Amino acid sequence: MADIFDLVIIGAGPGGYVAAIKGAKLGLSVAVVENREVGGTCLNRGCIPAKAMIHASQLYREMKEGGQFGIFAENVRYEYDKILEYKEGTSGSLRQGVEQLFKANNVTLVKGTGTLQADKTVLVTGCEGEEESRVLKGTHVLLASGSKPMNLPIEGLDLPGVLTSDGLLELLHAPESLLIIGGGVIGAEFASVFSSLGIRVTIVEALPRLLANLDKDISQNLKMILKKRGIKIYTGAMVKRIEKTEHGLACVFEEKGEEKREEADYVLSAAGRVPETEKLLGPGTELAMERGRITVDSNFETSMEGVYAIGDVIKGIQLAHVASAQGVWVAEHLAGTGHSIDLSVVPSCVYTSPEIASVGLTEEEAAQAGIPVSVGKFLMSANGKSQISREERGFIKIIAEADTKVVLGAQMMCARATDMIGEMATAVANKLTVPQLLLGMRAHPTYNEAVGEALEELEGGSIHTVPRQAPGKLKSRQ
Repeated sequence: MADIFDLVIIGAGPGGYVAAIKGAKLGLSVAVVENREVGGTCLNRGCIPAKAMIHASQLYREMKEGGQFGIFAENVRYEYDKILEYKEGTSGSLRQGVEQLFKANNVTLVKGTGTLQADKTVLVTGCEGEEESRVLKGTHVLLASGSKPMNLPIEGLDLPGVLTSDGLLELLHAPESLLIIGGGVIGAEFASVFSSLGIRVTIVEALPRLLANLDKDISQNLKMILKKRGIKIYTGAMVKRIEKTEHGLACVFEEKGEEKREEADYVLSAAGRVPETEKLLGPGTELAMERGRITVDSNFETSMEGVYAIGDVIKGIQLAHVASAQGVWVAEHLAGTGHSIDLSVVPSCVYTSPEIASVGLTEEEAAQAGIPVSVGKFLMSANGKSQISREERGFIKIIAEADTKVVLGAQMMCARATDMIGEMATAVANKLTVPQLLLGMRAHPTYNEAVGEALEELEGGSIHTVPRQAPGKLKSRQ
C-alpha cells in the first residue's frame, strides 16, 4: 500500500530540499527521496566543498604573502589531509542542518532510489534498513535529481589519473601538477585552489577565452591574473587525446593549427555537467525530452500532468540558487500563493581571487540586442578598502538604459563581489534607476563604495575618478 503525500520529491539537493521545506511551510505534506546525502552535489561534491578548499588555499597564499603588510611567518605550510577534514566537516555540518530542518518542518525523508512510475507513483528501492521496496503516492511529484560530470568524447579520458570534479575533491593527496580541460567556472576555481597551494597548473580551453559567457573585461583580467600566478593557459585549444607517460599523463591538443603537449600528474575534465536521469523513469514512463533534458512549461510541469521538474534535469542555467528558486516557485504554485522570486534575474558567481559576479545584461549583450545603454565603470585601484587589502586588478561595471536610466545589469571583479551582487540583482529585478540607487548612502571604507562610484559615473562622473569628458555628459553606447 502506498504512502500518500501532497508532494513527493525525488532528490534532496538545493532544488529538492528547498522545495520540500517551502512546501511544508505552505501547508503541504511532503516526502523527499534521496539515495545519497541530503544537500545533493552542492553541499557534498560541488559548491560548498569547493569553496571551502578555495578559502583554505587562499588563506595559505595570503599568509605566504604577508610580508607586504609587515607580517612575517616562518615555515608556513599546509597539511592536505587537514584541508580535506575541514572541507568534509563544513559539508557535514550543513547536511545536519538540512536534516534538522526536515524534521522541524515535518518533511518525511526516505533514503533510497526514487523512480517515477507510469501511474505517477514513486517506487523507492534500496531503502535504508528495509529489504523491500516502498511506494510513495503524491498528488504532485517533483523531479529534482540534479546532474553529474559530463564525459567528453576524448581518447584516453578513461585512463587512471583522469578525474572529474567529484574525483578531484576525493583525492587524498595534493598532486604535484594538474592539467585542467575547461576554462569555465569549475576549471577557473580549481585552478585557483591548486595554484594557491603551490601546485603547477595548466588550463586548456576550447573557446577563445576563459569564462566565455561572462563580460569580456572579466575574461581578460582573469587570464592576466592567473598567468601572473604561474598558471599556464591555452585558449582556442582543442584536446585530441590523453596519453599515459612514465611519470603521469600527457594532454595532446591543437592550438592555432599547431599540435602541443603538456604533462601533469593528473588531468581534470571540467567541461560541464549532464542531467542525472539514471533510474529516474520506470518502464513505460515517458516524459517529453529535449537533448536529454526534461521539457517543462512556465510552471515547471512536465508532459505528465501533476509531475514537475526543476534544476539541472531541465533546460537552463545550472546553478544551485537557480534550482532553489525554481523549487520555491513550484511550491508556491502548488500551494496557490503568489510567486515571490523573479526567475529571469539570475546572478552568476565565480569564487576566484578576486571574486567575479554578474547579473542581468552585459555591455556586449545589450549591443547585440540593439538596446542603447550607458555604462558606468569604476576601477577598484581607486577604492580605499581594495588598497588596504592590496587587491589585484578589478572593477565594477553597471549597465543602464540610456534614456530611462533603469539598471539592466552589473559585472564585478573584486573582493566580496559575490556578496555585493545581491544589491544589483534586486535593482535589476525591480527595475530600479540609477538615481534611486544613489539615494542610499554607502559606508566608508568598504568595497561596496565602488558600486556608488560606478553609479556616479552614469550620472556624469565618479568622485574618485579623473574626468574623461566634460561633466554632465553621459557615455551612451548603442
